[in-house]
Amino acid sequence: MMGTLFGTDGIRGIAGEPPLDDDTVERIGAALVETIAAEPALARLLVGRDTRESGPLIERALVRGIRATGASVVSTGVLPTPAVAYLTSRLGFSAGIVISASHNPFEDNGIKVFAADGVKLDDEVEAAVEAIVARSASPGALQPDSPIHITDYRGEYVEHLLRILEGSRPVRRLRVALDCANGATTNVAPRVFETLGLDVRVIGAEPDGRNINRACGSTAPEALAAAVLEGGCDLGVAYDGDGDRTVFVDETGAVVDGDAVLYLCARRLQAEGTLSGQAVVATVMSNIGLELALHKQGIELVRCPVGDRHVMHEMRRRGIALGGEQSGHVIFASDLWTGDGIGTSLHVLRTMAATGRSLHALASELVTYPQVLLNLRVPRKVDLATVPEAAAAIARAEVALTGRGRLLVRYSGTEPLLRVMLEGEDRDEIQQLAESIVNAVRAHFGEAAPACL
Repeated sequence: MMGTLFGTDGIRGIAGEPPLDDDTVERIGAALVETIAAEPALARLLVGRDTRESGPLIERALVRGIRATGASVVSTGVLPTPAVAYLTSRLGFSAGIVISASHNPFEDNGIKVFAADGVKLDDEVEAAVEAIVARSASPGALQPDSPIHITDYRGEYVEHLLRILEGSRPVRRLRVALDCANGATTNVAPRVFETLGLDVRVIGAEPDGRNINRACGSTAPEALAAAVLEGGCDLGVAYDGDGDRTVFVDETGAVVDGDAVLYLCARRLQAEGTLSGQAVVATVMSNIGLELALHKQGIELVRCPVGDRHVMHEMRRRGIALGGEQSGHVIFASDLWTGDGIGTSLHVLRTMAATGRSLHALASELVTYPQVLLNLRVPRKVDLATVPEAAAAIARAEVALTGRGRLLVRYSGTEPLLRVMLEGEDRDEIQQLAESIVNAVRAHFGEAAPACL
């Protein structure tokens, strides 16, 4: 196998094609056991998946590889990613594996792995797994499939979630719209909200193996906004396919993203005296408005690279209780070291109950700056400091935004793209500054650089 197996969030690809073909997946299963277990015969691994039609096929190949080493496997069937992380640690499994491609379309799939403590594997362990896969032969190709028995752990996970509201004011009978993205939260989220006595309207909860994330869920909240307005709901909640992130819709139909959730939950944790470090971790993509709003409350914003793994590592390193991404991955250290969409929903409900205010009123306190994001496809990734015209354009933008805006120029980690993001008070100004940078880079590459996306 050539190239890198693990990306920024586990292994991703098209189901049935390398690295998600049967042979490679079997080798991944065996390599995971060899890496994490001193005695493979004593290892127990937990496996869960989302609703993609390819999930059972990948699960069977993975289980063949795991069992070939002598280790045992317990399957949860369809269950959200954070549930697998929680159960892995809570029930003493050697590792937890999730078969999912998160918010991607059904043709894609992936493999995420959690260590015994419920934390995603670190880079060194992933590199060790990758090295074993690259040199190994398939351990289970000649073995017939043996039955995979599913154990229903939803009850344990639901109990864990409901503890988030312990000690808080009772949640009044809100009317809530849920969009389960036809994914892994379908058989859990409605149960949680109904247990709380809420009036629940559910959409995106009829998975057929191919409709996961299709015009629904956290990346397409338009359907949820319509449901909120049509049903006169107090709020709407949209999950992604594997349930580790969420975005909200307030009672007016406006989308409330991860930045707003970080702000309103940080203020509530601060009031409760549980905001350790008086700081919040967010990525470089979070709006400067979040940084300024938190600063007014005496809360520091610590920035890190894009990716919930980076958020988690920075939180653990600094002992910070709350962190997340604008896209809706939010991590509460008191609950889990990974994003949990349903858990985040309950924290927002707790905040609403504690303040007696609507989601619109709470989120409106965060004033975000206009943002411009331009992408340019490039033939190769060069150091822009060595491109005089681009370096000069970047310098001009930095001077223009000093004290009143923000500039981020970076290459995509997965595509041949240059991303130019600016935030500032004047949209026309930042648009012009962004275009000047992109045009300078395009001129450097000449005809080889396609138009700005």
